[in-house]
Amino acid sequence: MTEPTAALSPDTWTVAGRTFSSRLIVGTGKYKDYAQNAAAARASGAEIVTVAVRRVNLTDPNQPMLMDYVKQDEFTYLPNTAGCFTGEDAVRTLRLAREAGGWNLVKLEVLSDPKTLYPDMEETLRSLKLLVKDGFDVMVYCSDDPVYAKKLEEAGACAIMPLGAPIGSGLGIQNRVTLRIIIENARVPVLVDAGVGTASDAAVGMELGCDAILMNTAIAEAKDPIRMAVAMKHAVISGREAYLAGRMAKKLYADPSSPLAGLI
Repeated sequence: MTEPTAALSPDTWTVAGRTFSSRLIVGTGKYKDYAQNAAAARASGAEIVTVAVRRVNLTDPNQPMLMDYVKQDEFTYLPNTAGCFTGEDAVRTLRLAREAGGWNLVKLEVLSDPKTLYPDMEETLRSLKLLVKDGFDVMVYCSDDPVYAKKLEEAGACAIMPLGAPIGSGLGIQNRVTLRIIIENARVPVLVDAGVGTASDAAVGMELGCDAILMNTAIAEAKDPIRMAVAMKHAVISGREAYLAGRMAKKLYADPSSPLAGLI
């Protein structure tokens, strides 16, 4: 009996020289409390958690601290610049994060307006160059624009993170064609970042060939966040396996499963 391919070679991915087994990254916002956040992160099987430096308590010991629940010996922290609308704010935020926790692998997002939370790509590219020059390994939230995605990569981004739909919308992946173009032309990991609402959305992203999926609201605002975290874990694995297996061709007409010739 031939063993499954997956059993022969572990399916890992690498970003900025760090290798991970889980292709699911989860956030640390919008949960009822840090305890629920930690339970969901563990249930998801994620190895990376993204942390909004401007919104999460990392330094005040008189208040509940994320690190007391989502422990750094269990997870790789990925500080992000959520809530930043200028390049200066984003760069300053990540420099403070590095001073506070020594974090060098970071996620950059520079937003254009509070209603859509779409990335300001001009500011994003400008601040990326400053951060790369400053020695950061930068994963970049961006629009689903293949031209800008390539510019970010050429400017030194260690991962490209195009949105599937607006942040927190739960609309699912709306832009399969442009995402596929970005994936096919990238030499660094590509992750769907934003828009996932349920397990099938995560599976779609992985079936397109994304290296990983990042999500927060889809788990945190589910009626049962822990169960949704488990669902997302399996969805990401399933979508990745389907991508590696290679789906059947789509056909206009029926193709019988059993031969028509030689029937009784």
